[in-house]
Amino acid sequence: MWAELLPIGRDSASGGYRRYAWTGADADCRAWFRQQAEDRGLTYEVDRNGNQWAWLGDPTAGDAVVTGSHLDSVPDGGAFDGPLGVVSSFAALDELRDRGAQFTKPLALVNFGDEEGARFGLACVGSRLTAGQLTREQAHRLTDGDGVTLARAMENAGYDPDAIGADPERLARIGAFVELHVEQGRALDLSGDAVGVASAIWPHGRWRFDFRGEANHAGTTRLVDRRDPMLPYAETVLAARREAELAGAVATFGKIAVEPNGVNAIPSLVRGWLDSRAPGQDTLDTVLAGIEKAAREYAEAHGVDLDVVRESFTPVVEFDHALRDELARILGHHGELTVPVLGTGAGHDAGILSGSIPTAMLFVRNPTGVSHSPAESAAEDDCVAGVHALADVLEGLACR
Repeated sequence: MWAELLPIGRDSASGGYRRYAWTGADADCRAWFRQQAEDRGLTYEVDRNGNQWAWLGDPTAGDAVVTGSHLDSVPDGGAFDGPLGVVSSFAALDELRDRGAQFTKPLALVNFGDEEGARFGLACVGSRLTAGQLTREQAHRLTDGDGVTLARAMENAGYDPDAIGADPERLARIGAFVELHVEQGRALDLSGDAVGVASAIWPHGRWRFDFRGEANHAGTTRLVDRRDPMLPYAETVLAARREAELAGAVATFGKIAVEPNGVNAIPSLVRGWLDSRAPGQDTLDTVLAGIEKAAREYAEAHGVDLDVVRESFTPVVEFDHALRDELARILGHHGELTVPVLGTGAGHDAGILSGSIPTAMLFVRNPTGVSHSPAESAAEDDCVAGVHALADVLEGLACR
């Protein structure tokens, strides 16, 4: 399975993946998922929001156990973020069938659409729509860098954008969702454990900073006469690092757009996107307040206007304690590995769904901690340990 999926959407120059929502690479990933489902005799369906489902048992019976993740990527992302969870879900089902497991509950495998938000700027679109955290009207207003709306992209890919929206009936049929994911950090590597259980997801969000100055000639305009938005933007990037460091949080300006974007032109607009995450809400609020205060002071000093827009936000997610404890009990009972409980600064579909259904997460060791990069990795032995752990969990939840 892994070998079949690896070439899809891979950029030959960077070695990273560009599996953006509703593109050709995304369609190829979806075709792969459907084929895996059909090869196993599972009932395949796509919901109103474009999420793919593969069912073992009656989808309408209720109290279903669901596992899976996503197949899309960030720009030049790694091979494991998302796909490891989907591949492992099929592998875990194969393992359970080899064991002769007798299912007493329906089991579903899922590929959530547009988890990374690389194309339209909002993460977890598929799960947000399903959970009612994103309305159809809000989704229709999302556009990519070329001005293509989400609705048009879905339509071009053969899906009905007018059908999207909250899906409480589907969620009501799910008793538990367990997502396996490569760890995006080094906690497991430092502890020496192959697999861990998630405790919580830090609150996190994305903010857009628009610095508006005055376009002018780079060679003839005196420095004192300039209203250059690049200067307060650059100072704000450094301020974000300082504020995050002081608070024990993280803050990153990872995307920028410049107008008119000419080498010999002073910009009229510098638009930067901030991603910030922290262990708690108060800490995140403090970091954001400090960054915005600094940005406004720098903008004023350079005669530049500033708008700050919050584009997305996810509060702290405490995974269902009962389900989390049940995972630890199941894995501890098998006695093959210790299972540390750890928090994460990365967002996931499981976090979005946690407000609607019991959710939990398993992490697989990442030896370098690198993620959202072609250098992202996981050892085969650890991946196999993750499959066995997921199979144990699914057996404990769906075969009782």
